[in-house]
Amino acid sequence: MMDWTDRHCRFFHRRLSPHARLYTEMVHAHAVRRGDRARLLDFDPSEHPLALQLGGSEPAALAEAARIGADFGYDEINLNVGCPSDRVQAGRFGACLMREPALVADCVAAMRAVVDIPVTVKCRIGVDDQDEDAALQHFIDSVAAAGCSVFIVHARKAWLKGLSPKENREVPPLNYARVQRLCGERPALTIVLNGGIVSASDSIAHLDTFDGVMLGRSAYHEPWILAELDHALWGTGLPARRAVLDALAPYAHDLVAGGQRLHHLTRHLVGLFQGEWGARAWRRVLSEQGNRAGADWDVVIQALAAMAEGGGRAAA
Repeated sequence: MMDWTDRHCRFFHRRLSPHARLYTEMVHAHAVRRGDRARLLDFDPSEHPLALQLGGSEPAALAEAARIGADFGYDEINLNVGCPSDRVQAGRFGACLMREPALVADCVAAMRAVVDIPVTVKCRIGVDDQDEDAALQHFIDSVAAAGCSVFIVHARKAWLKGLSPKENREVPPLNYARVQRLCGERPALTIVLNGGIVSASDSIAHLDTFDGVMLGRSAYHEPWILAELDHALWGTGLPARRAVLDALAPYAHDLVAGGQRLHHLTRHLVGLFQGEWGARAWRRVLSEQGNRAGADWDVVIQALAAMAEGGGRAAA
């Protein structure tokens, strides 16, 4: 979710779901150590519970980045061993590390040695020719021995050559059964399912089998899923979409007053009315007007008006 789940996105998503655990976009350990930490790591207190997702393969660097993240106040450090992009592979991190379970275990052990918050791992069910339960179990067992007890498993293999990151989310077939067997055979571990979950009802059905579910692009493109899940799992009242927007208005005013463009927030809002009448008009106004110089919250008001003109239920 690099370039997607930034702090503005997470602030919005928290307005929809008071309870979901939110994850940052993946940040490389070296960027945390050497880069603009305020830009990379700052977050609004309302985002808790919040996990920092790190990329990297050097135990000492990851340990330092994890310590910095813990000092910033994150609730969890998550190591990404699932991203299949060429850029990630060139840096020897992401999904290619599934071929090196001992190294991942060393990374986890190094991070756990310097932080008191949970260190978790997000992975695939395998890469390339790894197509047996034994390979996944060996990876999980090796990393669990280093003290990791929570694994978020994307139920697809990753093809490291020949498929784009987008294709790696669609072409390799989902294999929920493999993750289910892992869950049943490793009851002491927390196994969270990821991949191919497209609705609140899907999520709830999977909770009969798995310890949790992680939503990625489906929740980004149709963020109302988060509100529906919060309502179903925790009894939270479903907010009105207009009330969610009203809660965002002061944040947007501060954003623009601080010299940033409204688009940094509104690009994450385009899917709020997905499936509602007038949603196309909503998306069009935000996309065309949100990034222009001087754009302010009036753009959102204009988008709501465009929905109403098109027969949409702008206050739904």
